[in-house]
Amino acid sequence: MQRKLPNLILTLAALILAACATASTATAIPTEIPPPTLTTAPEAVPATITLTDGRGAEVTLQAPAARIISMAPSNTELLFAVGAGAQIVGRDSFSDFPADALNITDIGGGWGELDLETILTLEADLVLSADIIAPEQNQALEDLGLTVFVLPNPVDFDGLYQNMETVAALTGRTAEAAVAIDALKLRVEAALQTVSAAETTPLVFYQLDSTDPAAPWTSGPGTFIDTLITLAGGRNVGSVLDGAWVQISSEALIAQNPDVILMGDAIYSGLTPEDVAARPGWDIIAAVQNGRVFAFDDNLVSRPGPRLVDGLETLARLLHPELFE
Repeated sequence: MQRKLPNLILTLAALILAACATASTATAIPTEIPPPTLTTAPEAVPATITLTDGRGAEVTLQAPAARIISMAPSNTELLFAVGAGAQIVGRDSFSDFPADALNITDIGGGWGELDLETILTLEADLVLSADIIAPEQNQALEDLGLTVFVLPNPVDFDGLYQNMETVAALTGRTAEAAVAIDALKLRVEAALQTVSAAETTPLVFYQLDSTDPAAPWTSGPGTFIDTLITLAGGRNVGSVLDGAWVQISSEALIAQNPDVILMGDAIYSGLTPEDVAARPGWDIIAAVQNGRVFAFDDNLVSRPGPRLVDGLETLARLLHPELFE
């Protein structure tokens, strides 16, 4: 952060600099997401900030937000990715990445009630909400006099990058966000270039919830999971179904005969690939016969934050291991 100098000193400095030649140096763009930085203050931005959020509401800040409440895990990850982690004073109960997020005050939310009393004590100048948050919760916060900005849910990487730019503008982190976005773009490009050499396009079943194993839930067309499977060189079983989150009968899945099964519910259900293979009739599925049933970290594809790039890379390796040997 540049310090503000008295006008006389600035004038003298300008005269001295005008007589000197300056050299510029190129900064290499990293190929990985820079580690979250906990800096103390946002960049100086002289003018007010006015942006339109995912609801179509115009939101104005008099200065970059210095005290932020994050209402969704993806928002928390976005804030850390652009270098605004130290500006978060409250986060929802499910925000658990990066590890530093766990040190931030828990304000409830998620599937539970918000702790409005705690929220008021945090004196936030911005509540960063998301499409997944119930409108009633956003309204309750606005009724308390808080400024709420709702991030739209992206369905592709361009939407992700736009959200990062929006968060950066709200927090005064545009320079850091630009570096992070460039790094993500390089990784996406590298993954797509590798997958372009694939000779097959395996059929993939992504298991979201198999509480009812006879009719497990999966991801339909137009979702980020559907997009990621396609970009990773696969075909999504759910792409021919109706709806974003849909159930498919065991009989229909067996008939489709997927080459790969990804267990997105493995972490919270405790299920193993062996449990899936033991389901009635599933032993004839190609994925089961070829040992291509994998436990998968659903956070990499269901949270619309920067780790979606991790999700793409992981999917590409699972679907086309021969390209990464």
